[in-house]
Amino acid sequence: MNFNKAIILGNLTRDPELRTLPSGQSVVNFGIATNRFYTDKNGGKQQSVEFHNIVAFGKLADICSRYLSKGKMVLVEGRLQTRSWQGQDGLKRYRTEIIMENMQLGPRGAAGEGGPSAPEPVAQPAAAGEEIPIINADEGMNFEEEKEEKTDVKDIPF
Repeated sequence: MNFNKAIILGNLTRDPELRTLPSGQSVVNFGIATNRFYTDKNGGKQQSVEFHNIVAFGKLADICSRYLSKGKMVLVEGRLQTRSWQGQDGLKRYRTEIIMENMQLGPRGAAGEGGPSAPEPVAQPAAAGEEIPIINADEGMNFEEEKEEKTDVKDIPF
């Protein structure tokens, strides 16, 4: 059995670029930066940034182009894919991308919105009580807020 899954949480490095394939299907490309904080062997705090190329197709591409912009936080779930092509200089080029299958938008008003040039740290908790919408490629777009029923401990049968 094989498994190809990537899950990242980070900030967009550029606005999504929406295009349409000859087949009529929408495709969007954008970048996400993820941060890693660690302590080096001398005890100093360090930060490293990794940049990821993201591609989404169909309904997810339309949602990304509508709701995402540079600096916003997003959680992306997908699969890794490497493609190759012949460059204008005759050399073979490679690019590894995450093909998006699901996404979850970051909290509204999160640090990093407004697009500073350097990505903000992504390890920031959502505001208390704030729900983050989850968008799956297989689900319809329903943006009405659902009311949750409260469960009373007395109603549990055990």
